[in-house]
Amino acid sequence: MKSTQDSIAVVLLSGGLDSMVSAALAAEQGFAIHALTVNYGQRHACEIEAAKLIAEKLGAARHIVMPLDMRPFGGSALTADIAVPKSGVAEGIPVTYVPARNLVFLALTTAFAEASRSSDIFIGVNALDYSGYPDCRPEFIASFEKTARLATRAGVEGEGFRIHAPLQHMSKADIAREAARLSLDPAWSWSCYDPAPEGLACGTCDSCRLRRKGFTEAGLMDNTAYAEE
Repeated sequence: MKSTQDSIAVVLLSGGLDSMVSAALAAEQGFAIHALTVNYGQRHACEIEAAKLIAEKLGAARHIVMPLDMRPFGGSALTADIAVPKSGVAEGIPVTYVPARNLVFLALTTAFAEASRSSDIFIGVNALDYSGYPDCRPEFIASFEKTARLATRAGVEGEGFRIHAPLQHMSKADIAREAARLSLDPAWSWSCYDPAPEGLACGTCDSCRLRRKGFTEAGLMDNTAYAEE
């Protein structure tokens, strides 16, 4: 088995705060970073440019931006003509949920990992301060790790895969503190689901609210520019 210093970690890098911290934690452990960003037709395509910047800042060995247009499926405010909620974080699964997104993305990340001869996959899902997405739950991550071992040659003939979700049980405040500890600039990342016309984060969608709440509770400054303060 290779040492961490010789090993590759494949990171699902959306460009958001959580994925940035997850990628930085992989780098801190000595992994060479192979990053995957999926351009799925999301209305907040700003995050793709953020992912490119983060990959560059973290010295990723490879960064693939994969086009996979999920807009024809519809069913989400991020990929269809459905308004993004701005009234506050509500109970239940919100309309910003993209059907099976993390299931699809982890399948792609596993394929990238197998092709890269990597056993380690990092994803920045979070089960505490999140918007009710079922594909962020620990049960899903554990289940997918088993599925990946059953469905791949690496799983049948090798050691399979380890799905690292280092932020799984952190609050958004904890994640903000980790970003500061890792000397990450919050402005490298993009969280807003509904960017304002002038290119600013809206400040009122669920993702903006959760991000701002986290930095406030951590007592840290988020230098993201918001359209609504």
